[in-house]
Amino acid sequence: MKYQQTKPRARAAPPTADSVLFDDTSSAAPAMNSQGYYTPGYNMAGPSNNMQGGAGPDLFADPMANAAMMYGSSLANQGKDMVNKEISRFMSVNKLKYFFAVDTRYVLKKLMILMFPYTHQDWEVRYHRDTPLTPRQDVNAPDLYIPTMAFITYILLAGMALGIQKRFSPEVLGLCASTALVWVIIEVLVMLLSLYLLTVHSDLSTFDLIAYSGYKYVGMIFTVLCGLLFGSDGYYVALAWSSCALMFFIVRSLKMKILPSLSPDSMVTGSSAKPQFRLYITVATAVFQPIIIYWLTSHLVR
Repeated sequence: MKYQQTKPRARAAPPTADSVLFDDTSSAAPAMNSQGYYTPGYNMAGPSNNMQGGAGPDLFADPMANAAMMYGSSLANQGKDMVNKEISRFMSVNKLKYFFAVDTRYVLKKLMILMFPYTHQDWEVRYHRDTPLTPRQDVNAPDLYIPTMAFITYILLAGMALGIQKRFSPEVLGLCASTALVWVIIEVLVMLLSLYLLTVHSDLSTFDLIAYSGYKYVGMIFTVLCGLLFGSDGYYVALAWSSCALMFFIVRSLKMKILPSLSPDSMVTGSSAKPQFRLYITVATAVFQPIIIYWLTSHLVR
């Protein structure tokens, strides 16, 4: 029995660079139409590898690189949340924005009340759903814009007064600014300590106390300007006016914050001296203002 010997099939040679499946007509010369004009040919394909410099490694296709980027983003978000949480422990950004929600109309009215508080009648702070209205909506609401601008203006005015007297130096101006800031901090701390030791419950926050303590800079600016323009006589007249106006303003403002917070239960079960303590705190805070004004402005006028 004869077996037919099978011959091994010859494998086809791999295609060379010269043999392509389709002809590349992108670089061909433009053809002529029937009218004898050349028609432009456009290469609709993307840029070749030679134009791109060759295909490099794709970083985003690497799973390890993607995992590292995701891990880094999560760490950054966690760090941001931790920083915001630590800041919120000491300072509420939303609450701070409330004290700077002012407009020009509010600032002008507030300055008039600070300098002429005797003509103001309604001192009650208005609320909307147990939330106090913003300063631009209620002129009786405390703000931090006027104290901040008044503090900066006082420092600039102190520098000008020292320059007129030929006593200006950066060290003296820095000492003046730090002294004014330290007095406000001491005043606020003493006020908080007094409210805590006397167990006085009120809706006064730390920002409220800073605002009421910073309103004195408006009177200090007025006092220094009068001293520079009219001498020592004008200084003492302005000091008396601004001191009386500020004391009246502090008493009427804190009276609406501290004294009405006395509840009927505390009047029955608590000591009868508690209302007197609250009144003492209000009056002491008001009386302390002229002393600070004189201490911070007397050396600027000679």
